[in-house]
Amino acid sequence: MESRHPDATPPNGALHNHLTAEVVVVGSLNMDLVVRTPRHPQPGETLTGHGLATTAGGKGANQAVALARLGASTAMIGCVGDDAHGHALLAGLDQEGIQRQGVRVSPTAETGVAMIQVDDASQNRIVVIPGSNAELAPADVGRWDALLGRAKLLVCQLEVPLETVRYALGRARARGCTTLLNAAPAMTLPQDVLALVDWLVVNESEAAVLSGHPVGHPDEAAQAIQRLRQSGCRQILVTLGAQGVVAADDDGLHHHPAPRVAAVDTTAAGDTFVGGFAAALLRDETVATAIRDGQAAAALAVTRAGAQASIPRRDEFADH
Repeated sequence: MESRHPDATPPNGALHNHLTAEVVVVGSLNMDLVVRTPRHPQPGETLTGHGLATTAGGKGANQAVALARLGASTAMIGCVGDDAHGHALLAGLDQEGIQRQGVRVSPTAETGVAMIQVDDASQNRIVVIPGSNAELAPADVGRWDALLGRAKLLVCQLEVPLETVRYALGRARARGCTTLLNAAPAMTLPQDVLALVDWLVVNESEAAVLSGHPVGHPDEAAQAIQRLRQSGCRQILVTLGAQGVVAADDDGLHHHPAPRVAAVDTTAAGDTFVGGFAAALLRDETVATAIRDGQAAAALAVTRAGAQASIPRRDEFADH
C-alpha cells in the first residue's frame, strides 16, 4: 500500500539527491535524565537516590547509534528543539557518523526528554515527554524520499506520531525498501500499519497489547505471534529479556535462548537488540545469526549504565 500526504513533495529535491545510506531510521531523539534509586518508590513516598546522569537517548536515536556502531551506514530523520539538549543530540549523531540532515530543528518545541528511574535490581521505569518528537510530520519524511529509495532498510518505532510512521512505512514499501517496526512503546495498531511491516519486533508487553494475548514466557509468545500473523505481518520477533527471543519467519517458529549476564542497567537493551539484528540483516546474515548478534549486543549493553553510552561496537562481541 502506498501512502500519500499533500505536503510530502520534496522541496528543492536536488539538494538531497547526493545522500545515501543502507538504513534510514525515522524516530525520536530524547535527552535522558537517569536517576538511580535503591528501589522504585511507592505512591506518595520520597526516596533518596544515589546517582543522576544526563545522557543521549530516544528509541530512534538509540537504534540509529546501535546500527552505526555495528557497521551499518545510517541516516536519521527526526526533530529536536532549538535548545541545549537538541544541539547536544545533533553533535552526538555527528560523532557517531550518522547522517543527520533529516533531523529538523523546531523553533518552537523543546527537545524531548525521558525521565528514567533505575533501581538496584537494574529494572527501569520511564516517563517520556515527547516535546519536538510530536512535531515530526509526514512532510519531514517526504522530503527525503530519494534517500529512502536508495536505502535497503527503514527502521521505525512509536515515539513519534503514528501518522508519520504510517507514511514512512508506506513510502519505503513503495520504493522497494524493507521495513522494520519496533512497535514500542506498547499500543494497539491498525491493520493497515501492520500490513506495511516486513519485520515486527516487540517485547512481551508490546506483543500482549498488539495480540490481545498475555505474554510472559516463550509458549505464550508463540501464541501471540500466531495471532499477529493473521494481521498480514509474517516475520515477527518477540523479545523476552532473559528468556530469549521467539521468532517467526518463513522457516517456521523458533526459540532462541538468551546469553546469561549480570545486568547493571536494562535501558536501551531493546534498542541495541534491534540495531544488532538489523545490522546483521544488512550483511545478508541468516535470521538466526542476526538474532544472535542482536542478543550479544544487548547482553553487553545491559552490563553498562546509560542508553547510548551502553551500546557496544561489533568488535566487542564478534567472537561471542
